[in-house]
Amino acid sequence: MSVEIKVPTLGESVTTATVAKWLKKAGEQVAADEPVAELETDKVTVEVPAPQAGVLGQPAVKEGDEVEVGALLTTLEPGGSAKPAPAKAQAPKAEAPKAAAAKAAPAPATKSAPVEQADAATAFPAARKMMTEQGVSAQQIGSGSGKDGRITKGDVQAFLSQPPVSSQAPAKPPRKDDPREERVKMTRLRRTIARRLKDAQNTAAMLTTFNEIDMTAAKEMRAEFQDLFVKKYGVKLGFMSIFSKAAIAALNEFPAINAEIDGDDVIYRHFINLGIAVGGPNGLVVPVIKDAETLSHAEIEKKIAGFGKAAREGTLKIDDLSGGTFSITNGGIYGSMLSTPILNAPQSGILGMHNIVDRPVAVNGKVEIRPIMYVALSYDHRIVDGKEAVSFLVALKKYVEDPRSLLLGL
Repeated sequence: MSVEIKVPTLGESVTTATVAKWLKKAGEQVAADEPVAELETDKVTVEVPAPQAGVLGQPAVKEGDEVEVGALLTTLEPGGSAKPAPAKAQAPKAEAPKAAAAKAAPAPATKSAPVEQADAATAFPAARKMMTEQGVSAQQIGSGSGKDGRITKGDVQAFLSQPPVSSQAPAKPPRKDDPREERVKMTRLRRTIARRLKDAQNTAAMLTTFNEIDMTAAKEMRAEFQDLFVKKYGVKLGFMSIFSKAAIAALNEFPAINAEIDGDDVIYRHFINLGIAVGGPNGLVVPVIKDAETLSHAEIEKKIAGFGKAAREGTLKIDDLSGGTFSITNGGIYGSMLSTPILNAPQSGILGMHNIVDRPVAVNGKVEIRPIMYVALSYDHRIVDGKEAVSFLVALKKYVEDPRSLLLGL
């Protein structure tokens, strides 16, 4: 009896994915848990494994199609041996848009139902559903960013987020590309990053406050214990774990920065899920260290190293990117002196670290050269007062400038 392979649960708030690549062909023998397809979501690439050993059936969808959670991808015949797939057994090639439209052309749309009769070749299922709910037609959106110009759910969301255009405003003419330019479609991840960052700016009352930290003690502690730390834990002692532990201590003092607004309510959390921004080949992602307040420096360093490796290899899981309550981003590794990080909604705070530069500072009435880092806290002013934000950075500064105080709980 055939076994159905369906789109798995993709994580919180993720309901659709794009079929990025078929890893196995129809008629091919696969082993249990062997990946058969790759799905690209708004956050990560997900591999779909075979539930058991068998021979793969005909694909129900083709590469580039947008699919919903629970949708059928293909079937699997348990056991058996691989059989050569006939020519037509391969994933069907996408029809030319005009031919596909002619093949399934609906009756002319009426004013009362312009969306219900949208052609399947024009928009993906999830996009058509949203268009129907919002009363938007394919003609209004125009060409989509999906394969063969099909409209995706992200295209509909982008269209709906645009401000209404005045009827008197002249239509913007299409941009004329210079022959020396190259036009490339944004990846789904990049489109999602752009949309989320803009949504954060539009929703939160975002403000940023700054401070500077003398890194002398942190650098001395790191140099003194680095060899022993590596020998015992197999990972280097970095500044990120020091800042993570300092941020956790400061968040315990100022819980509003770890809270979230939900309608007219404020949700205060008695745990800290720390998001650590890391760069991957497709853009910035923010994997989350769950219950970070329970972890040691070494455990945090191992988590960060593992996330960095997974981001570079594209193997981060949905669960790795979900549930963050506060984030840290380190532009200093790229040489950034100062920045105003954007909130990772619905979080209420994000800490920005920067590069360490030797600067002249006044110490006990004398000018000395010290390694200084500028830090920035962007926060949602709807829930966090300026006094809390400034006090948070003052506490962070105290813990980093005297790391021993963290060990003593002072």
